[in-house]
Amino acid sequence: MDPIFIANIVALLFSFFVVGAILGAVFSKPETRKTLLTETARRLRVLMFGWEFPPFNSGGLGVACHGLVRALSGKNLDITFVMPKRLPDAVPYAKMVSAEIEKITGSSVSYSVNSPVTPYVSSESYAKYTDGTPVYGSDLVSEARRYAQFGAKIAAQEPHDIIYAHDWLSFGAGRAAKRVSKKPFIAHVHSTEFDRVGGDTVDQNIYDLERAGMHEADRVVTVSGRTKDIVVGRYGVPKNKVQAVWNGIDGTTAPAPDPSVPARLSALKKAGYKIVLFMGRITIQKGPDYFVRAARRVIDRDPNVLFILAGSGNMERQMMHLAASLGIADKMLFPGFLRGAEQHEAYALADLFVMPSVSEPFGLAALEAMRIGTPVIVSKQSGVAEAVSNALQVDFWDVEKMADLILSVLESPALRDALSKKGIAEAAGLTWDRSADEVRTLIDQLVPA
Repeated sequence: MDPIFIANIVALLFSFFVVGAILGAVFSKPETRKTLLTETARRLRVLMFGWEFPPFNSGGLGVACHGLVRALSGKNLDITFVMPKRLPDAVPYAKMVSAEIEKITGSSVSYSVNSPVTPYVSSESYAKYTDGTPVYGSDLVSEARRYAQFGAKIAAQEPHDIIYAHDWLSFGAGRAAKRVSKKPFIAHVHSTEFDRVGGDTVDQNIYDLERAGMHEADRVVTVSGRTKDIVVGRYGVPKNKVQAVWNGIDGTTAPAPDPSVPARLSALKKAGYKIVLFMGRITIQKGPDYFVRAARRVIDRDPNVLFILAGSGNMERQMMHLAASLGIADKMLFPGFLRGAEQHEAYALADLFVMPSVSEPFGLAALEAMRIGTPVIVSKQSGVAEAVSNALQVDFWDVEKMADLILSVLESPALRDALSKKGIAEAAGLTWDRSADEVRTLIDQLVPA
């Protein structure tokens, strides 16, 4: 055989070997694989229905929508986000659409309001038109059904490859859209009625809307394995249809300091108090009464501890009365609903954050606290408890144990420092980008190539 021919073959094989080795080294890096997968993924259009979006949000639902939408926009997805009301809100990474037309005239249905979240905070409070008539009707169920009437119309107007709806308030709109476009439908469950009522006595109307949305959806996303178990066990959804995707946190959704916002709480720290913080809706689901009762036990042993119960909800006045009846009204501060810089100040000020939820699908507040280094205690009945290992855990009802853990953290600088440092590192790994990768994979499975 010709020696020159053999030499050329050897050189060619060597070149293949070198190129293969280089490509192997490049593709072995997780960040490289992730970039290439993102760049080669098909560009798809998502029609997404939600109920709230920051800054018009009452809590974690709006924050989760914001974080997920922003992260998904970097995954070759064009997102149209639909809200029930027209709000002065615009973001560069999604097209914002409102299901709003003129006030009721004949067959037309009204949608006009300043904020869609007022009744979500308290069932006793509803936005009203200028003539005094309620915008939301008598309850949220009627509003969710009214929102659903627009799902079909919007689906006919907005081009899309897949439908995505967040929680029962938007499931009806998602179902209506699916019936028009025949596109795949994902129902994202952030909370169930069993979570919200903290027990088994659910509102049958809400349960029916939740169940119908989950069963009509092609896939159901839950914020934790705990919520997945509820969806499967309580709603009869096939297990193989449900996927748990943990919530995340990043710089765009986490509360941030703002020098222009006056500090309201820092004087408390300067006065020498140790501070324990609750941050969330003051409703039965969040367990504020257990927090107050644990506070009584802590103050008995250390009167230099101040408790902050931040938030709003239908149990706020009840908690004020409970603190007074327990003789700790002077050690329990109720600053109301905090957001942005005030929220950040409260987390940064606290020596400890406690989330005593009776039934918590996830618990974004715990990640917000961990991210800035505040030690955390969460109830074992929370989804975030399965996602993190550097938060102390306790049964929500065990106020004696809760008080013991609170005192352990406050009295041990070493424990507090370890929880702080490890918590920061752990929260850094739970990003919305990570969540969006899982959702994008699910979308690709549902939309034919």
